[in-house]
Amino acid sequence: MLIPITREKFEQLVPTIATGSQYAAVWGTVRDVLRRLLISFVGVIVLWVLDILFGGVAQGFKFILGIIFGFYWLWSPVYWASMKNSSYRKWRYSGFWRGRVLDVFITEDIIDEAESFNRLGDLVIVENRERRINVEIGDKEGFRIIIKAPLQRIHKAIARGQPVECLVMSNDPDLENIRKVSDIYIPSQNLWVGAYPCLRRDFFIAMREDLRDRYGKKGSRNTPPRKKRPSRRPSQSERDNSRRGDRDYAEMRRRRQREDRRRERAASRNTEEY
Repeated sequence: MLIPITREKFEQLVPTIATGSQYAAVWGTVRDVLRRLLISFVGVIVLWVLDILFGGVAQGFKFILGIIFGFYWLWSPVYWASMKNSSYRKWRYSGFWRGRVLDVFITEDIIDEAESFNRLGDLVIVENRERRINVEIGDKEGFRIIIKAPLQRIHKAIARGQPVECLVMSNDPDLENIRKVSDIYIPSQNLWVGAYPCLRRDFFIAMREDLRDRYGKKGSRNTPPRKKRPSRRPSQSERDNSRRGDRDYAEMRRRRQREDRRRERAASRNTEEY
């Protein structure tokens, strides 16, 4: 099932500025936090050296740069999450999609590579792998796609055949060529799966409830009840006309029978004379 949604509704589902859950998703690991702290420290040191070399030149500008670099470790996740949102918002058309889980499997994907040297001086590439769940979803029209996410214990509840819902995006008004898919929602388990939570999940739940009431139930409140035609007894004039018509039909039938008998007698006389 694919139901197009308006641009206004889409912008409510995918906000411009990152939400709290999106900020937490981009925050990263301890290693990522340490990298951002290092960038902040280096930026502050560079500004301090420039202040010593050039004295009191452009104090206001350096103060602003000092705040930017000093708090880079804190505000940068908001920026990168907003950039991720913009990669979804660039698509002109979107729709609510509903299908089923076709397959579930686990893979080990390379998320980072690092180069180092061993004791013999040889170059060694260290691969950082992560176990991820792969959920293949599709519908009767032949659309299929695989959604990946870091493996968690709650993913044990995912099974084949479960209904799944998400938001799909495209530049085609009829959504014929789907180019982007959001994180997916499995209603039977109340479970979200995806590498990045691009949707406002509370808005998505409210939208799916509204669409279910509008399209998913027979005889919903939007469908007016059918009115029965009241039965009516025929009037006296209508009964008289009906009886007169029956008498005329009977008289016409008797005339035809008499004509048929006359033709038969005439044919028999001609046969005897011959």
